[in-house]
Amino acid sequence: MRDAGPEPPVRIVIADDHPVVREGVRVLLERSGFVVHGEASDGAAAVELAAKHHPDVALLDYGMPNMNGLEAALAIATVSPGTRSVLLTGHVEAPYVLGALRAGVRGYVLKTQPVDDIAKAIRTVHRGSTYLSPSIDRQVVQACLDEKGPPRDVLTDRERQVLQLVVQGNSTKEAARVLFISPKTAEAHRNRLMQKLDIHDTVGLVRYAIRAGMIEA
Repeated sequence: MRDAGPEPPVRIVIADDHPVVREGVRVLLERSGFVVHGEASDGAAAVELAAKHHPDVALLDYGMPNMNGLEAALAIATVSPGTRSVLLTGHVEAPYVLGALRAGVRGYVLKTQPVDDIAKAIRTVHRGSTYLSPSIDRQVVQACLDEKGPPRDVLTDRERQVLQLVVQGNSTKEAARVLFISPKTAEAHRNRLMQKLDIHDTVGLVRYAIRAGMIEA
């Protein structure tokens, strides 16, 4: 029986609005054996990179202009379904963690953790598992047990994507463009999610999104 040989390296795209951070992370990942296909300075550019290269993993800073990391992860799931997303963030609050996991993010790495945790997170999600920085596990469990925690999620993945974009200030037409769907379909998703949540105005949607950890207060 022939030796299958070494596994191909994990292919990455990096998105962070700080050039120094991007360069440092790129050097770390390449030294660890990963292949970096591109870098982006904002969320929209990260989505374009993912659509072009279809990487194994997208490493996304949470706080970026033109689509934050969570928005970018949602859009990447549409343009490159095989790409798993890892968020790099300073948010330790359980609502943010739960909101990211509910949106399909597979890795959540705190910026206060050792830099080697980034490589560990990428390897973990590439194997099909979920990675959370160790210090947030207890908070997530507590939030799940706390009746006053984030609201129960009743939305589909697509409805959550539309909600995320709308509460960030995008029109339904703009949300449709980001998600590569028709404005009519985006409007239908918006109407359904408002009915499910029994929320009928944008202010109410924003409040729900804050409680769910989808946007910052």
